[in-house]
Amino acid sequence: MTLRPDAQNAAPAAPQDIAASPVVPADGRIGEPADDAELERLRAEVSALHDRLDTRRRRSSILHNLRRFTAAVLIALTAFALVFSVVGVWSARTALNTDRWVATVAPLPKDPKVAAAVADYATNQIFIAVDVEQRLRTVLPAQAAFIAGPVADQLRNKVRDTVTTVLQSDQFQRIWVEVTRRAHERAVAVINGTSDVLVVRENRVDIDLLPLINQVLRLLSAQLPTMFGKQVTLPDLSSGAIPDNLRDRVQQTLGVTLPANFAQFSVYDSGQLWAAQQAVKTAKRGLVLGLVGTVLLLLVALVVSPARRRTLLQLGLWLVVAAVAVTAALRAIRAQVLEQVPAGLYRDGADAALTTVFAQLRTRGVQIIWIGVVLAVLMYLIGSGRGPRWLRHHVAIGARAAGRGIRAGAHLAAERGPGWAAQHLDALRIGGVVVAAVLALILSSWTALLVVAVVLAAYEVLVTLIARGTARAETTFGEIGAH
Repeated sequence: MTLRPDAQNAAPAAPQDIAASPVVPADGRIGEPADDAELERLRAEVSALHDRLDTRRRRSSILHNLRRFTAAVLIALTAFALVFSVVGVWSARTALNTDRWVATVAPLPKDPKVAAAVADYATNQIFIAVDVEQRLRTVLPAQAAFIAGPVADQLRNKVRDTVTTVLQSDQFQRIWVEVTRRAHERAVAVINGTSDVLVVRENRVDIDLLPLINQVLRLLSAQLPTMFGKQVTLPDLSSGAIPDNLRDRVQQTLGVTLPANFAQFSVYDSGQLWAAQQAVKTAKRGLVLGLVGTVLLLLVALVVSPARRRTLLQLGLWLVVAAVAVTAALRAIRAQVLEQVPAGLYRDGADAALTTVFAQLRTRGVQIIWIGVVLAVLMYLIGSGRGPRWLRHHVAIGARAAGRGIRAGAHLAAERGPGWAAQHLDALRIGGVVVAAVLALILSSWTALLVVAVVLAAYEVLVTLIARGTARAETTFGEIGAH
């Protein structure tokens, strides 16, 4: 091989120049290894970005699901807390407030089932105190002693009817209010731990029916003077003023010693006293905390929730569930209470009394259920789902069609109504009177009858004016046409 002169005389290349010089592949293509390395680097960066994006999406999805779950739990707790708060407020405003309690139970003597139970109990107490059968055996000849039992039964029916009459009277209503007020004040004092008399004397609170028996004995003495063997003189309690020595006066008049629990219903006994006191103390402390906690739970649930409309829909559903659950629990407690009452008249009377006492709470429960249903339906209808959109679209179409129909009907009524009214004036007047008469038969209050009378008068005047106006207009047009 022969070298060129310039190549032979050239200096050898420096090491750094050799390193920096490009490597020429055998096939003559330059730069492909560097491009491959760059491509691999870019692919690695894209893969890292995808992994980072996937990690961020997973984290976002986990956080979203966690927020949804937390909001669902908080909104369920909110619904139950709200229902329990309603029960607590009712208890504080009714069961522990003497004025509201008296107003709640005041109608009880007028309830037939309550009156029947109280009449039977009072009758038994009177026969225990007076011992009617023994008195009859004493006054009857020995040969007629066998009729003492049947005669006593007849007198029992008479006494029961008399007790029922007294219960239904307005005079006893005042006595009942006073007795209930005294008993409730004592019960509240016991629960609050402020009753020194109760702790010293007896660990129970009683509803005393001795005033009722006093009034019955007065009435029986007037109707059956020979029943007691002497003239009975007892205080008149019609004004509602009950003397403190009423028990002693009844004993002296009848000449008997009454049992310690004569004519009394026990409300609290020694076994339930401490538990009731502790429960009320806890309820009073928890009521305010419950109300505040309910509001805070609702606010936190709405802040945490990623979809507030969905959360409010869940609130409506949970309100229905909570109200039904609490109602079922109260019914179970009520059933347990009634099981402790003897079956028959007494249990029926206690059931009617509990129905009256819990009527307002039951009304609040129904209101909560309706609020929950309306809230859930409203939140569903404003949603973006296919069903709500279809429903809103067709409701809008129906509303527009109804608006067009109303406008057309109004136009037709304005155009032809007066003439038709003028032609059928007598029928319209008679129809108004008939409808008013039917309403007067159905409605019983004087206010309703007054409203019906005013509406009938306005209707008659309006129909007459429309008919006369139409007739006058037709006469005017006829005169103009004749001229």
